[in-house]
Amino acid sequence: MKEKFIRFMQGRYGVDQLSKFLLVIGLIVVIVSALLGNRPIALILYLVGWFFVIYCYFRVFSRNVSKRYSENQTFLAKTYGIRNFFQKQKNIWKQRKVYHIYTCPSCKQKIRIPRGKGKIEVRCPKCGTTFIKKS
Repeated sequence: MKEKFIRFMQGRYGVDQLSKFLLVIGLIVVIVSALLGNRPIALILYLVGWFFVIYCYFRVFSRNVSKRYSENQTFLAKTYGIRNFFQKQKNIWKQRKVYHIYTCPSCKQKIRIPRGKGKIEVRCPKCGTTFIKKS
């Protein structure tokens, strides 16, 4: 069965970031429409949600690889700022156990100081301002 699926998918585009996004958004919209009950807006949301899901699967099984690739690159370019912000927050959160992260009072540069060193004088590498912080 796995071999048949692999042969079926040969020459098709497959799953990418835009497809994953469309699938998640579509399922969320369908679930929200179910929670709204029997309102007119619920039917519209339900149809929109299923449109996203169907378009996701259309992209996955498409044979026009170059067109799907360009769509995904456009999506990645437009969402770069948002994805970059969350990636930075994730990295900062991982470092919280080992480092304190302070902001320079003058230039707002973020400075990473190891934990457990007591009161130390921090010198900003960007502007040279010194300030005292507890690590």
